[in-house]
Amino acid sequence: MPLFQLILVALIQGITEFLPISSSGHLILLPALTGLQDQGQLIDVAAHIGTLIAVVVFFWSDVRIGLGGVPRLLSGRADTAGSRLALGLLVATIPTIILGAVLHFTGLSSALRSMTVIGWTMLGFGLVLYVADQKGRTGKTACDWGMKDALIMGLWQMLALIPGTSRSGITITGARQLGYNRTDSARISMLMSIPTIIASGLLLGSEMAVDANAAVIRDAALVALLSMLSALVALSLMMRLLRRVSFTPYVIYRVILGVVLLSIAYSS
Repeated sequence: MPLFQLILVALIQGITEFLPISSSGHLILLPALTGLQDQGQLIDVAAHIGTLIAVVVFFWSDVRIGLGGVPRLLSGRADTAGSRLALGLLVATIPTIILGAVLHFTGLSSALRSMTVIGWTMLGFGLVLYVADQKGRTGKTACDWGMKDALIMGLWQMLALIPGTSRSGITITGARQLGYNRTDSARISMLMSIPTIIASGLLLGSEMAVDANAAVIRDAALVALLSMLSALVALSLMMRLLRRVSFTPYVIYRVILGVVLLSIAYSS
């Protein structure tokens, strides 16, 4: 695959994974709008692995607490901050794993990869994010995240399996609807991405890696590295901006892109 396309895929994934504008939707649109060859699922998985590393590095203090709570959780106790965080992430991930497996093995996930679907989800869920962000309370912080809220946000996260929805966007929407402030809504959403990306990476990567040759593996490694670097920059900028601005700029981008995509889809 050309180096230019690999860099483009990595930058798109790294920048859009944690912004509420849908990385998967943009990766699907890349070949559709540019005429470039489809980069394939293995490259997509590699890009997601890069962003997984980025979020672990950026939120390492939270990740370390969660990892420290895993042994206690395995012993049947969730009475520490770490074990409660680990249990919450597990609860929030299970609905997406179940629905993701159903969509993957029935072939429905491929059927949803269309410009029309992405256009509507960009537009529709962008407006949902706007309403939740403007109307949502701001009294809750990450310390208030319990099993009930984890399950509710996990159900919101299931919608991200529809291309163009945005995993971060829909979970932030759920968090704002539940009353979490903007910064902690994003923080919880990013932490929820860790087990979700691991699960999808194991499912898709194990299938694709069997047929991969040395050249493809080399391309995948480069994409993972570049995705990680660009994601770290995007994460840093977004978390800083959220202290001063709302999610409205992302909503405006989603609405404009959704309208453009629908115009193209229905005129062709």
